[in-house]
Amino acid sequence: MARADPAKRESEVRDGVSPRFLFAACLLLGLGLGGFFDGIVFHQLLQWHHMVSGWYPLNSIENIELNTTWDGIFHSFAYVLVLAGVFLLWRSARQGRLLWSNRSFIAMLLAGWGIFNVVEGLADHQILGLHRVNETVPANERLYWDLGFLIWGAAMLALGWAMANLGERESADAESL
Repeated sequence: MARADPAKRESEVRDGVSPRFLFAACLLLGLGLGGFFDGIVFHQLLQWHHMVSGWYPLNSIENIELNTTWDGIFHSFAYVLVLAGVFLLWRSARQGRLLWSNRSFIAMLLAGWGIFNVVEGLADHQILGLHRVNETVPANERLYWDLGFLIWGAAMLALGWAMANLGERESADAESL
């Protein structure tokens, strides 16, 4: 993103508003919402991948119980991310200083969700092998689902970043008038 005017940034921080503070709030919300989507849609509705099903396949009651427990731990982590993001937004709103555009808000949500998908896809699916996106397809097709998940995440991250840069340029142009 383009750099804001240092004097403006200093006054925003002095007045209790930091662009980084709002950025962090929306990024946390995006990360948490990405986690909730993953957990609700993939883990629960589609039942494609549970947290440790790559290590403990769903072929016994014990493994199903273990995977369900780890799914719950994962959902709890997503919940904490959303709570932290809401708290940061609430703190800014309480100070009466939430002066962010809808575009910037959506941009950072998309960026956070995209970061979630990319990190989760690389770490859990590829590096650690905790699970794959779709374990119901033949083993030789699973990589395609994993790559689709990564591309989806990278596209959300890129779109969010582009929207944030566009919103910042528009704000700078409006201030110069």
